[in-house]
Amino acid sequence: MGNVLDEIRRAISESEHSRYAISKATDIDQGQLSKLMAGKRGLSIESLERLAEFLELEIVIRRKRRRKRSN
Repeated sequence: MGNVLDEIRRAISESEHSRYAISKATDIDQGQLSKLMAGKRGLSIESLERLAEFLELEIVIRRKRRRKRSN
């Protein structure tokens, strides 16, 4: 499974919207978005939720499957 932030970065890069438009629509500072895209910073859960909503992404949280032990 890929890293959540990597998936968000990819979605932003592939988006038809500029970072400025994303910043304005999500109320996330442009500097924060730039640092996120550069891999220098993460975002709060609230900001990630706003980005996911804007980019039409679904964030799914589920338990990992347990590995069967081999004897």
